[in-house]
Amino acid sequence: MQITATPFATTDWSSIDPTEHRGETGSAFWRTQQFGAIRVRMVEYTPGYLADHWCSKGHILLCLEGELHTELEDGRQFVLTPGMSYQVADNAEPHRSFTAVGAKLFVVD
Repeated sequence: MQITATPFATTDWSSIDPTEHRGETGSAFWRTQQFGAIRVRMVEYTPGYLADHWCSKGHILLCLEGELHTELEDGRQFVLTPGMSYQVADNAEPHRSFTAVGAKLFVVD
């Protein structure tokens, strides 16, 4: 990753209005900042959220609260709890997420 043309700044995530992204079940609420080609998000999944698509976008993701289950298209599954992260490259391994209890994530992609 190369970060260019981005001056030092702080982000007060509570001041950014969330946008709702409905899943197959439940919703994800994104607070998003764009810095050139890099998107940075604070994402909150409601309990019972299940993604409605397989994602091929690369991410670096840190679980802050709750529990996130991520399934890869090949059937492997991973569980993130607070303090755990994952990273995946663009077009590497399609994945989708779900949570029974809800989750709060910090995502860079």
